[in-house]
Amino acid sequence: MNFSEVFKTLNQASAFDLFRLRAAIDRALDEPSWLRAVQSRLKVGQAVQFFDLRANALKRGQVLEMRRKDVVVLDLDDAVRWVLSYAAINLDGVDVQIREQKLQGLGRNEVSLGDVVGFRDRDQQQRTGTVIRLNDKTVTLQCDKSQWRVAYAYLHRVVDVDGMVQDIVELGAPLRG
Repeated sequence: MNFSEVFKTLNQASAFDLFRLRAAIDRALDEPSWLRAVQSRLKVGQAVQFFDLRANALKRGQVLEMRRKDVVVLDLDDAVRWVLSYAAINLDGVDVQIREQKLQGLGRNEVSLGDVVGFRDRDQQQRTGTVIRLNDKTVTLQCDKSQWRVAYAYLHRVVDVDGMVQDIVELGAPLRG
Protein backbone atom coordinates (compact mmCIF):
# COMPACT_ATOMS: atom_id res chain seq x y z
CA MET A 1 0.00 0.00 0.00
CA ASN A 2 1.33 3.45 -0.88
CA PHE A 3 1.14 5.23 2.48
CA SER A 4 2.52 8.45 0.99
CA GLU A 5 -0.63 8.85 -1.10
CA VAL A 6 -2.84 7.84 1.85
CA PHE A 7 -1.21 10.47 4.08
CA LYS A 8 -1.50 13.09 1.36
CA THR A 9 -5.24 12.46 1.22
CA LEU A 10 -5.63 12.25 5.01
CA ASN A 11 -3.88 15.60 5.46
CA GLN A 12 -6.65 17.19 3.40
CA ALA A 13 -9.45 15.59 5.44
CA SER A 14 -11.36 17.27 8.25
CA ALA A 15 -11.35 15.87 11.78
CA PHE A 16 -14.93 14.68 11.22
CA ASP A 17 -13.90 12.88 8.01
CA LEU A 18 -11.07 11.16 9.89
CA PHE A 19 -13.46 10.11 12.68
CA ARG A 20 -15.88 8.61 10.12
CA LEU A 21 -13.00 6.83 8.41
CA ARG A 22 -11.83 5.35 11.73
CA ALA A 23 -15.37 4.07 12.39
CA ALA A 24 -15.50 2.48 8.93
CA ILE A 25 -12.11 0.82 9.43
CA ASP A 26 -13.15 -0.51 12.84
CA ARG A 27 -16.31 -2.02 11.30
CA ALA A 28 -14.30 -3.59 8.48
CA LEU A 29 -11.81 -5.15 10.91
CA ASP A 30 -14.67 -6.65 12.94
CA GLU A 31 -16.07 -8.43 9.88
CA PRO A 32 -16.16 -12.18 10.57
CA SER A 33 -14.44 -12.93 7.26
CA TRP A 34 -11.37 -10.91 8.30
CA LEU A 35 -11.30 -12.52 11.72
CA ARG A 36 -11.60 -16.05 10.28
CA ALA A 37 -8.86 -15.34 7.72
CA VAL A 38 -6.38 -14.52 10.49
CA GLN A 39 -7.63 -17.17 12.94
CA SER A 40 -7.20 -19.90 10.34
CA ARG A 41 -3.48 -19.09 10.12
CA LEU A 42 -2.84 -19.08 13.87
CA LYS A 43 -2.55 -21.73 16.55
CA VAL A 44 -1.77 -21.65 20.25
CA GLY A 45 1.99 -21.73 20.85
CA GLN A 46 2.82 -20.18 17.47
CA ALA A 47 5.57 -17.54 17.32
CA VAL A 48 4.26 -14.32 15.76
CA GLN A 49 5.09 -10.69 15.23
CA PHE A 50 2.58 -8.11 16.39
CA PHE A 51 2.33 -4.34 16.08
CA ASP A 52 2.58 -2.30 19.28
CA LEU A 53 0.77 1.02 18.75
CA ARG A 54 2.51 2.74 21.66
CA ALA A 55 6.00 1.79 20.47
CA ASN A 56 5.06 2.13 16.79
CA ALA A 57 7.05 -1.03 16.15
CA LEU A 58 6.85 -4.77 15.67
CA LYS A 59 7.35 -7.03 18.67
CA ARG A 60 8.01 -10.75 18.91
CA GLY A 61 5.36 -12.82 20.63
CA GLN A 62 3.80 -16.22 21.16
CA VAL A 63 0.09 -16.98 20.89
CA LEU A 64 -1.26 -18.05 24.30
CA GLU A 65 -5.00 -18.01 23.69
CA MET A 66 -7.35 -17.42 20.77
CA ARG A 67 -10.65 -15.74 21.61
CA ARG A 68 -13.62 -14.91 19.42
CA LYS A 69 -12.56 -11.32 18.54
CA ASP A 70 -9.04 -11.05 19.96
CA VAL A 71 -5.91 -13.02 20.73
CA VAL A 72 -3.73 -13.21 23.85
CA VAL A 73 -0.03 -12.94 23.02
CA LEU A 74 3.00 -13.20 25.28
CA ASP A 75 5.61 -10.54 24.47
CA LEU A 76 8.83 -12.56 24.18
CA ASP A 77 11.05 -9.58 24.98
CA ASP A 78 9.51 -8.44 28.27
CA ALA A 79 7.10 -11.31 29.23
CA VAL A 80 4.02 -9.05 29.17
CA ARG A 81 0.70 -10.55 28.07
CA TRP A 82 -1.20 -8.58 25.44
CA VAL A 83 -4.84 -8.87 24.42
CA LEU A 84 -4.76 -7.84 20.78
CA SER A 85 -7.02 -7.52 17.81
CA TYR A 86 -6.32 -10.25 15.29
CA ALA A 87 -5.49 -7.46 12.84
CA ALA A 88 -2.40 -6.55 14.95
CA ILE A 89 -0.73 -9.86 14.05
CA ASN A 90 1.76 -9.46 11.19
CA LEU A 91 1.31 -12.83 9.48
CA ASP A 92 2.83 -11.83 6.15
CA GLY A 93 5.99 -10.13 7.44
CA VAL A 94 4.91 -6.72 6.19
CA ASP A 95 7.40 -3.86 6.60
CA VAL A 96 5.85 -1.60 9.23
CA GLN A 97 7.98 1.44 8.47
CA ILE A 98 5.76 4.15 7.05
CA ARG A 99 7.74 6.48 4.88
CA GLU A 100 6.28 9.67 3.59
CA GLN A 101 8.12 10.03 0.33
CA LYS A 102 8.29 13.66 -0.53
CA LEU A 103 9.62 14.51 -3.94
CA GLN A 104 12.79 16.45 -3.14
CA GLY A 105 14.76 17.02 -6.29
CA LEU A 106 16.28 20.25 -7.47
CA GLY A 107 14.52 23.24 -8.95
CA ARG A 108 15.32 24.58 -12.41
CA ASN A 109 17.06 27.59 -10.90
CA GLU A 110 19.31 25.39 -8.75
CA VAL A 111 21.05 23.71 -11.70
CA SER A 112 23.64 25.21 -14.06
CA LEU A 113 25.50 23.96 -17.10
CA GLY A 114 28.55 21.99 -16.00
CA ASP A 115 27.09 20.99 -12.60
CA VAL A 116 27.59 17.39 -11.57
CA VAL A 117 24.32 15.93 -10.29
CA GLY A 118 22.98 12.49 -9.48
CA PHE A 119 19.76 10.53 -9.98
CA ARG A 120 18.39 7.00 -9.81
CA ASP A 121 17.67 5.36 -13.15
CA ARG A 122 14.69 3.11 -13.95
CA ASP A 123 16.53 0.14 -12.40
CA GLN A 124 17.14 2.15 -9.20
CA GLN A 125 20.87 2.32 -9.95
CA GLN A 126 22.63 5.47 -8.77
CA ARG A 127 24.01 7.52 -11.69
CA THR A 128 25.92 10.77 -11.90
CA GLY A 129 26.44 13.08 -14.81
CA THR A 130 27.36 16.56 -15.96
CA VAL A 131 24.59 18.96 -17.01
CA ILE A 132 25.06 19.71 -20.72
CA ARG A 133 21.63 21.24 -21.51
CA LEU A 134 18.82 22.85 -19.53
CA ASN A 135 15.33 22.17 -20.89
CA ASP A 136 11.96 23.40 -19.60
CA LYS A 137 11.12 20.27 -17.59
CA THR A 138 14.30 18.19 -17.82
CA VAL A 139 18.07 18.44 -17.97
CA THR A 140 20.29 16.59 -20.37
CA LEU A 141 23.17 14.87 -18.60
CA GLN A 142 26.35 13.35 -19.94
CA CYS A 143 26.81 10.14 -17.95
CA ASP A 144 29.98 8.32 -18.97
CA LYS A 145 29.42 7.59 -22.67
CA SER A 146 25.65 8.12 -22.80
CA GLN A 147 23.23 11.02 -22.45
CA TRP A 148 20.18 11.02 -20.19
CA ARG A 149 17.19 13.37 -20.01
CA VAL A 150 16.07 13.57 -16.38
CA ALA A 151 13.29 15.61 -14.75
CA TYR A 152 14.53 18.20 -12.24
CA ALA A 153 12.53 16.53 -9.47
CA TYR A 154 14.69 13.40 -9.69
CA LEU A 155 18.03 15.19 -9.40
CA HIS A 156 20.17 15.57 -6.29
CA ARG A 157 23.47 17.22 -5.51
CA VAL A 158 26.62 15.10 -5.62
CA VAL A 159 29.20 15.62 -2.91
CA ASP A 160 32.77 15.21 -4.11
CA VAL A 161 34.28 13.32 -1.19
CA ASP A 162 37.76 13.23 -2.75
CA GLY A 163 37.70 17.00 -3.17
CA MET A 164 36.67 17.49 0.45
CA VAL A 165 39.46 15.26 1.71
CA GLN A 166 41.97 17.04 -0.50
CA ASP A 167 40.87 20.45 0.86
CA ILE A 168 41.39 19.23 4.42
CA VAL A 169 44.90 18.03 3.61
CA GLU A 170 45.74 21.37 1.97
CA LEU A 171 44.43 23.31 4.98
CA GLY A 172 46.40 21.11 7.34
CA ALA A 173 49.64 21.24 5.32
CA PRO A 174 50.84 24.69 6.52
CA LEU A 175 50.52 23.61 10.15
CA ARG A 176 53.08 20.85 9.60
CA GLY A 177 55.67 23.10 8.03
